[in-house]
Amino acid sequence: MTEIKRTTIVLFSGDYDKAMAAYIIANGAAAYDHQVTIFHTFWGLNALRKEEMVPVKKGLLEKVFGKMMPRGADKMGISKMNFAGMGPKMIKHVIKKHNALTLPQLIELAEEQDVKLVACTMTMDLLGLQQDELLDGIEYAGVAAYLGDAQEGNVNLFI
Repeated sequence: MTEIKRTTIVLFSGDYDKAMAAYIIANGAAAYDHQVTIFHTFWGLNALRKEEMVPVKKGLLEKVFGKMMPRGADKMGISKMNFAGMGPKMIKHVIKKHNALTLPQLIELAEEQDVKLVACTMTMDLLGLQQDELLDGIEYAGVAAYLGDAQEGNVNLFI
């Protein structure tokens, strides 16, 4: 009987490059037959937001959060050298030049490899995000569910 290897990642960051690193690691672990969970919390939830505007009923504060946060993985900024928005354009140019996968493509690959993408429900409540605003096919859970996966994890990362 083969031991099941598990990798869990908490994606807290809303930075394109850090989210990209999380998804590169997740896809690599999945390719090595790990069961992989990415638990998206706080700004990491932006990687799961749909790019298009979704009409949902919200209070004023939730509307403000929604407008301030990037809508979708491709709209996220980078952690260093943002240069008033030029940094993300430059990094995406370099990614394309080297035929590497973009963050949206890495997310799609993770879904194809059955990486468990989890949105933190407590953070969704705090930021006023609703399920309709996030990608289809993801899971919703609290920290207890993440801890259940992490407890069995061979690799546990916080990004």
